[in-house]
Amino acid sequence: MQALTNRLKHVDRRPMNLWEKIYIPAIVKGMAITFAHMFKKKPTINYPEVKRRFSPVFRGLQILNRDAEGRENCTACGLCAVACPAEAITMEAAERQPGEEHLYREEKYAARYEINMLRCIFCGLCEEACPKDAIYLSETFAPAEFQRKQFVYKKQDLLIPHPINEPEAYKKALGNRAVKNSNN
Repeated sequence: MQALTNRLKHVDRRPMNLWEKIYIPAIVKGMAITFAHMFKKKPTINYPEVKRRFSPVFRGLQILNRDAEGRENCTACGLCAVACPAEAITMEAAERQPGEEHLYREEKYAARYEINMLRCIFCGLCEEACPKDAIYLSETFAPAEFQRKQFVYKKQDLLIPHPINEPEAYKKALGNRAVKNSNN
């Protein structure tokens, strides 16, 4: 019979000798590995004092974006919710009323927007599906909570700070995206 892969390994089934039966070589080998690790640099980071550097492609918490005037980019098209494989995003659309032009860019906006972070797999498909650049994954990670309902983020939790009223918080929330956008 021919093997399908070349990963086939023949198992040595000969009886063990006395030296192998008392497991001395295996114990010494294990102790040598343990002893060698005692002198290596520890991978632990003291988190509150030392911040970990993330990869440039790190995907953190979602943020609902605003334009330079502070209006919400989301038009409640629902493409992010459809693209989400974990079905973590729910939204309800509403019509913009006269006099609300300073709040929303388009005639339609997301009246309710929620992300269940317990279901989110941080795949980034919501970010890729959005035609208005309304949602993106930031450089922060989900904080620890004690109750399940605290992991359902509402629209006011996800919205980026207002760029005119809170410019420093807005730039901090943009992170490296501000640098990328200014280079283009």
